[in-house]
Amino acid sequence: MIGSCIGAGVLGIPYVAARAGFFVALVYIVIFGAIMLLINLYLGEVILRTKSKHHLKGYAEKYLGKKGSILMEFAFLFIIYSAITAYMLGIGESISFLILGNSSLTIFISLGVGLIMAGLLWGGLRFLKKFEKIGVLIIFILLALIFVLFIPKIEYTNLIDFNSSSFFLPFGVILFALASFAAVPEANLILGKDKKSLKNVLIFSTIVAVIFYVLFTFVVVGFKGIETPQIATLALGPIFIFLGIFTMLTSYLVLGNAAKDNFTYDERFSKSKAWFLSAIVPIFIFLATRLFDFFSFTKILAIGGVVSGGLVGILALFMVRSAKKNGEKKPFYKIQINWIIIITLSLIFILGIFVELFF
Repeated sequence: MIGSCIGAGVLGIPYVAARAGFFVALVYIVIFGAIMLLINLYLGEVILRTKSKHHLKGYAEKYLGKKGSILMEFAFLFIIYSAITAYMLGIGESISFLILGNSSLTIFISLGVGLIMAGLLWGGLRFLKKFEKIGVLIIFILLALIFVLFIPKIEYTNLIDFNSSSFFLPFGVILFALASFAAVPEANLILGKDKKSLKNVLIFSTIVAVIFYVLFTFVVVGFKGIETPQIATLALGPIFIFLGIFTMLTSYLVLGNAAKDNFTYDERFSKSKAWFLSAIVPIFIFLATRLFDFFSFTKILAIGGVVSGGLVGILALFMVRSAKKNGEKKPFYKIQINWIIIITLSLIFILGIFVELFF
């Protein structure tokens, strides 16, 4: 769950925070962190009330019918493919920057990364469990180094800037960064029979991710200010570019496995077909986005965040409401749901989609 949260999104947050204002971004991170925690807990309750194994589409079909499953499939695949596209771009640009000091080799390195990750995705959850522990440990070690090296270099005047015209800029990127719903079924599968731990896993991972985002954004914006690049670690030097690479690699693997499990459990595809759709198709999507200058790193994150994060959030609200009535098992925890919560959160998600696509 932590590896899913702390991915490409965290690298884009300092960029939008520097333009809107650190404290504006801080409010977004805290509020969206609380909202996405609630959504993940709702999804966890849906899973615990269901006897059969599914991914998000399967749970949506069970509790919302065919139309709900179609919407969930669209939202799920949209954010998976958006995320992996952003990861390929971010990793390629980061490695190119390490080698040459510029991004001239980005597309070639990104393609190589995509092919290597395709090989790793063939290993499935067995490899994921081993890789994630190492990746997350490296992430926290490098975060500690960032603090030691850059806290003395912070210019606190960079943190008090405010730009009202960019007030909504952090919306999509931060929503993307916190949208870890695709990893909830994965966490459930990895826990095996230890289902009682799911609630604690969801709460702990979200809190850790929120704290990580706040501290990382504080350091980068305080150090670079308005000069913060779209991939934040490029401003901090080689060791922190490695931080960016590892955060994207861990999330790439989690989401690639989530896509493969979706095709396996819900679509009943063969292992090879599920692998092709989750590991190879994203490479072609990445190549397609490179034909348009519009698809920058943060733009991919923002569009993926508001469209998929918003849609999955709304569907999750109705899924848990239905599961409370039609579920097959008694869950290990229950979270309250009512129409005030459903309407309020749905309006927030709809606002995000409207702002990102039309402003």
